[in-house]
Amino acid sequence: MSRRAFRDAESEGDLADVRDAPLSRMTVDIAIPVYNEERALPGCIETLWTYLSERFPFAWEITIVDNGSTDGTLLAAEGLASAWPYVSVLHQDRKGKGLAVRTAWLASTADVVAYMDVDLSTGLDALLPMVASLVNGHADIAVGSRLASGARVIRGVKRDITSRGYNALLRLVHGVRFTDAQCGFKAARAEVVVPLLRRVRDNGWFFDTELLLLAELNGLRLHEVAVDWVDDVASQVAIPRVASGNLRGMLRLARLRLLGAATVSGLPQRPAPTATHPDAVLGQARRVTSRRRYASRAPVHLAGAAALVAYVITRFVVAGPGRRAP
Repeated sequence: MSRRAFRDAESEGDLADVRDAPLSRMTVDIAIPVYNEERALPGCIETLWTYLSERFPFAWEITIVDNGSTDGTLLAAEGLASAWPYVSVLHQDRKGKGLAVRTAWLASTADVVAYMDVDLSTGLDALLPMVASLVNGHADIAVGSRLASGARVIRGVKRDITSRGYNALLRLVHGVRFTDAQCGFKAARAEVVVPLLRRVRDNGWFFDTELLLLAELNGLRLHEVAVDWVDDVASQVAIPRVASGNLRGMLRLARLRLLGAATVSGLPQRPAPTATHPDAVLGQARRVTSRRRYASRAPVHLAGAAALVAYVITRFVVAGPGRRAP
């Protein structure tokens, strides 16, 4: 559907049935963080806009977040916002993917906030299942996963090994249940994610992991969607620098957990579970919390933390900054 056709259909009321349906009253704001992406941005917005207008049943908007670009990205973003309805631009002077997502989500008035990478490596067919799990109340946060059963991934061996190793280390150190912390394809209910964002410290690549760790530690419901992923070989991610920052972030979160300082206040509370059948015979009440689940695995987590510390010492202290560890 072209931009003109979309405007004509909207003015004639042809979209009213979709926009006014009960579930469609929920609004979804999709952030696109960009840094020096003037080449990739126009194709991203056109592809995403067309998909949303033709196949997405909820009211939506797209927010381009320029975080300190030094090329023509901001100018390109402003041009796209003028040309396409429901597209807006935010600008910040500082770099940082996490900072860009945080800025967009905190500024949004939508019921559901999401973000995706500008290269659209994740297939858009996963967007609706991800958002639907939030709209129907099944989950608080939904994430795309390249490692979940059913995912189809095309990427290089180096990146695949790095991703699998990082997520395995997360499971060892923190005992997480989600399979892919770093997939650039996430969404959350706004009322849930705003209190979390106030506690997330990282503004870079560890932002995603910290958000999910705090969510799981505080008993929030996470839903994973297996995605199709085709790696963009032009990606600007520097793996060694990102990996180093992620390791430091994991240690910081492990310390918070050990100190009991990972609790997030202000989260909406779900009512206690009750029997649905009026004649149900109930046994002795038993309450299992996320904190108890994590406490029961404390020895395993401590062993994982020790392994992580040993790795960092070997890599950055024994080997030295200019040498490679054996």
